[in-house]
Amino acid sequence: MPMKSVRLAPLLVLTGLLSACASGPLGGPQRDQTYRLTVLHTNDHHGRFWKNGDGEYGMAARKTVIDSIRREVAASGGQTLLLDGGDVNTGVPESDLQDAVPDFKGMNLLGYQAMAVGNHEFDKPLAILKMQRDLAQFPMLSANIYENGSRMFEPYRIFKVGGLRVGVMGLTTEDTYKMVLPDHVKNIEFRSAQAEAAKVVPELRARADVVIAATHMGHYPDGQHGTQSPGDVELARAVKGIDLIVGGHTQNPACMKAENVLDEAYVPGAECRPDRQNGAWIVQAHEWGKYVGRADFEYRNGEFKLVQYALIPVNLKRPLKGADGKTSLVTYTPEIAEDKEMLALLTPYQEFGQQKLNVDIGSTDGKLEGDRAVVRSRPAALAVLIGRAAMEKTRADFAVVNAGGVRDSIAAGRITYKDVLKVQPFGNTLSTVDLTGSEVQNYLNASARMSTGSGAFAQFAGVSMVISGGVASEVRINGAPLNPSAKYRMVINNFQAAGGDGYPKLTGHPSHVNTGFVDADVLRGFIAAHSPLKAADYQPGDAVVRR
Repeated sequence: MPMKSVRLAPLLVLTGLLSACASGPLGGPQRDQTYRLTVLHTNDHHGRFWKNGDGEYGMAARKTVIDSIRREVAASGGQTLLLDGGDVNTGVPESDLQDAVPDFKGMNLLGYQAMAVGNHEFDKPLAILKMQRDLAQFPMLSANIYENGSRMFEPYRIFKVGGLRVGVMGLTTEDTYKMVLPDHVKNIEFRSAQAEAAKVVPELRARADVVIAATHMGHYPDGQHGTQSPGDVELARAVKGIDLIVGGHTQNPACMKAENVLDEAYVPGAECRPDRQNGAWIVQAHEWGKYVGRADFEYRNGEFKLVQYALIPVNLKRPLKGADGKTSLVTYTPEIAEDKEMLALLTPYQEFGQQKLNVDIGSTDGKLEGDRAVVRSRPAALAVLIGRAAMEKTRADFAVVNAGGVRDSIAAGRITYKDVLKVQPFGNTLSTVDLTGSEVQNYLNASARMSTGSGAFAQFAGVSMVISGGVASEVRINGAPLNPSAKYRMVINNFQAAGGDGYPKLTGHPSHVNTGFVDADVLRGFIAAHSPLKAADYQPGDAVVRR
């Protein structure tokens, strides 16, 4: 299968010098023998077991890629290890409705050998997570998640891979407790990933020849993680002895333009140079199975060397204008056929989901923008729509919507129930709180301080203001200036009300009411009642100005 890769020139081949372990419980490599290990990796699958409407990604084509690489590597005398950086759950209604059962069964068929536990693994009650752990034919790893004082998952697993002992450790972002419903993480601690890694890595160094961290912590260039928890770069800098970090969470290709500078304009099929920090290579394969990452290593006499690296696009497409002036979508790289065995496994789940979801509920004359890159950085139309739907249902004066609760856009044309569930997949309920104007001012100030680019980033409906230096001024609700002594009803989701994403906790407020109204059902009803929607009516305009 043709692919572009980075073959590292001699001056760029950085090697990790490992301690030559004596024979341990699993044996060890022979002196003066070269071992070839290819690490394949994905992350942030988010329910994408099936290809999208344009025929991109999907587990069936992914299996074709992985099987082809395994045959190639085996023919040359090498070995493969398939890892995932976590967040199998949440994102596509067909998967969400079925508790990601098709996704984990697909991973079993793909032959994954280990995965990191992601924050979205806690989106549903613990009984679902424990069912998924039982279903998985590979370990779910995390060294820093504790339940009732004991580790909830295996901290690591050691694999014997063609004579090499490869230790794989799991780590999960410490922010998880802020990103999920508190009821889902009762009696669970997300301890410092760096501190836990500092304990585990020496154990692995004594027992394994190669140490890999499968993480769900995020790749922040030069460690600039802002208000988020530290990610892979700071982990590598803080803990010596990790050879490779297979990451997830920030959902970007970890391809470097220069030292500590991310290539934010990375194009599928182009060369990708992985990050390198304190002797550890850091890789991440964007999201959704869009790529299969491939890292080819050689190990000889304690030296672990990266020979080449590639991100292999899985049927990703770009627009191409033809001679007739019409635009069509074409793959960046040669098209990959779907594996028939995987299709046979997943088709019943896809068909079941389609039957439940492809029900028309309304229409819109234009796109309602909710794409991640937009909704987490500036006012977005879809957030306004969500806020107004919640306001109408609860008779609230204004709404605050956390950007992380908006997971997709709604395209122009017919709107189905599936479209709504793609936007709001979490099943959150609406909470109302009756606040004085002074309390509203304090809450808006807290909302204004939420970091741009994060899921906490605040969207608003029914309120206008100027935000400067984390302070909201010139606040108007329903067109009238905010009155400090007046009463206002605010609607938010129960995740925010419980203090999720770092919002002020309001569940203890005397006026707090969890209405029990599910957000997606509220949005569905609003769309049905007001269709056809005029997209222009929901444009945020300059209601909220940030300076």
